[in-house]
Amino acid sequence: MREQQTALEEFHSLPPIEPRELVGLWKGRGKPAGHPFDGVLENLGWFGKRFTPDMRADALLFRSDERRLVPIDPRWRIPIGIALRFHKLGRTGVARNLASYLQVRFRARGPVASLRTMVFGGVESAAMVYDRQPIVDHFRRIHQERVMGAMTISGDERIYFFELERVGEP
Repeated sequence: MREQQTALEEFHSLPPIEPRELVGLWKGRGKPAGHPFDGVLENLGWFGKRFTPDMRADALLFRSDERRLVPIDPRWRIPIGIALRFHKLGRTGVARNLASYLQVRFRARGPVASLRTMVFGGVESAAMVYDRQPIVDHFRRIHQERVMGAMTISGDERIYFFELERVGEP
């Protein structure tokens, strides 16, 4: 639990960011802090997130090949409670192969989350709210091209931490 506390303190030390400042394509990577999802998204081929000018988001972008990104609709994924319980499976080669095979089936038909301003830890900053999952990603600025995210899941006190770095279109 100390890892979670250290990551949370780091997150709270960062300045807020406005939702409009997130518009664009961002490459993501997990920030290990003792959460069950540590390493899972990377194993499954997670690329990052894309935020559009209308404050909508492709919340889960996965790399299909060197030049193609596939937005995934999290409502087709395993229910969040089951994913938390069986998180170790998400770090296996079997899960990686299955995820790559199922990308077409789980492809989003448009953005699956919204950007807005929310209060987290007493500070108002940008947040991404998933449309069909009880998940909110809160954001703080590291510097102009990098942000730290804190993914919260309703009913679970643990926080999944990650970083996003702005990139050009692949």
